[in-house]
Amino acid sequence: MEMMRTPATLVTLVALFVAGAAGALPAWGEENVSAAGLATGGKVPRPRPITPPTPEAIEDSILRGIDFLIHRQNRDGSWGSARNTKQLNITTPVPGGHHGLRAAVTSLCVAAIIESGDQREATQETLRRAEAWMIEEVPRVRRGSTGVIYNVWAHAYSIEALILMHDRLPDDKERQEQMKELIRGQVDRLRRYSYLMGGWGYYEIQYGMQRPAGRSNSFTTATCLIALKKAMDLGIEVPEKIIKPAVREVKRQRRPDFGYLYSSGFVTRTGHEINQPGGSLARSQVCNLAMRMYGDEKVTDQVMIDWLDRLIVRNGWLSISRKRPIPHESWYRVAGYFFYYGHYYAAGCIAELPAEEQPRLKGHLADIIIKLQESTGCWWDYPLYDYHQQYGTALAIRTLVGCRPDAAEATE
Repeated sequence: MEMMRTPATLVTLVALFVAGAAGALPAWGEENVSAAGLATGGKVPRPRPITPPTPEAIEDSILRGIDFLIHRQNRDGSWGSARNTKQLNITTPVPGGHHGLRAAVTSLCVAAIIESGDQREATQETLRRAEAWMIEEVPRVRRGSTGVIYNVWAHAYSIEALILMHDRLPDDKERQEQMKELIRGQVDRLRRYSYLMGGWGYYEIQYGMQRPAGRSNSFTTATCLIALKKAMDLGIEVPEKIIKPAVREVKRQRRPDFGYLYSSGFVTRTGHEINQPGGSLARSQVCNLAMRMYGDEKVTDQVMIDWLDRLIVRNGWLSISRKRPIPHESWYRVAGYFFYYGHYYAAGCIAELPAEEQPRLKGHLADIIIKLQESTGCWWDYPLYDYHQQYGTALAIRTLVGCRPDAAEATE
């Protein structure tokens, strides 16, 4: 009899959940779908106007985040460690896997501090110590094991941080050349770890080859492509033989609606729940941005606006995954660690749009981020050893920096 009652009970619970969740999700305008269809395709939902955070509120939130990073910096100048574990941990080989994660997180924190423009002495001392760690340790980052390649995140984000370090002291030509040499080294690492069929991923479980031959991820590939484009803009030579296949892979994993597959392993399963629009809310931001940067005319302003509006209106679907301890346990198989990652690249998408489109989207994005700041000043989305509060805070700060009004907006 219990078996007979369970389906009815489930239906009732699901109905109650949907009814409750619909009231908690952001409001949407006339061009929208029903609550039951929020995570599907169809008409693009448009967010209703809000009162956006003031410039002062944005700056206050950024400074609170910077204060958290100052407080949580390791003695050696880095951020993050393997010390904080839980019953279920993501496989991370010792020591290489954690060295790669620490380098990636430290790079994000350095980039956030530089981009914030905070000139307080405590902040600058924190930055000097972090830069010294990066100069010493980033060249040592390697593959964690045959199957685990988290180091690609370190290579990509260290390129971005090193570019900012290069630009920070323009009169120090010797330092600038040192930064360029370090960037060249990280570009070469990405060349080494590019997948046989193009692009990048962070696991190579199938074959265990020296050059990864597994399934590249659309979002990892896009992350690396963005970093490499920034390196090229600085005048760093990047082999075309890794760029073209990577761009091709991202396009191959793109659905007609500009959602992106989780990995190349899904090219014959594009309808899988992880590949639905509700599962691609974060991936579409980074992939659209990367393709735009590489001249893909199909990624129009309207495509970017549509996916930014989807991110805003359907934010609840992405936010449900925050702080859950098991990867991909949320709806549409979304993992918590996509949350701040997706919003950071959303800020990058906004920067690509015409000036008149930006204020509305910046306001919505800043509103989402500021409301999620913890009492300690940090942000976090997935319990990852002792890296999550640091990388979450860095990504949130970088997002808010991208939401600052420009001079024209500030005078309106």
